[in-house]
Amino acid sequence: METLKHYFEKGLTKEAYFNHMQVNRSESESIYNAFHLDEADARLQMVREKASKVIVITEDWCGDAMMNIPVLLRIAEATDLEVKFSLRDSNLDLMDAYLTNGTARSIPIFIFLNDDFEEVAKWGPRAQVVQDFVTEVRSDLPDKSHPDFEALQKEKHHQIHDKYLNSPEFWEAVKDDILNQFN
Repeated sequence: METLKHYFEKGLTKEAYFNHMQVNRSESESIYNAFHLDEADARLQMVREKASKVIVITEDWCGDAMMNIPVLLRIAEATDLEVKFSLRDSNLDLMDAYLTNGTARSIPIFIFLNDDFEEVAKWGPRAQVVQDFVTEVRSDLPDKSHPDFEALQKEKHHQIHDKYLNSPEFWEAVKDDILNQFN
């Protein structure tokens, strides 16, 4: 695997990533425009002291990325973090170094770096309250061999997507979970 410095330097800027987006762009922008930080949150200072950069492993089709990236961008603005985006499917060696539960290529993953490109914190792909919601929504899905599995899974996906898009309490949970990585 290349160094984190390499991935950061070759990463896409926010503008390049959003220009690249073909899925969830308007939804991400909507969350970004609706979500605001309390600039007096003392945890923001801890981020400033420990990190100066963040690599975001993502893909635009990901609903979790749709919700979590706007929250990260607000944190980055408040703490002067430089953000670069690394597309998961084009950087599987990086992704495979940050697997969820050691097996899943779940995204987004946020890798916070200091000035020397050393990892100081990692976050993703979901805040626990969001994970609990997703687990609950999916709990009654039938086995994958069930003839209606695909249709039911798609229905659950839309339910999750809508909740992500319209739930400021989820955005707050994501913010808190990210900032708590710096305690």
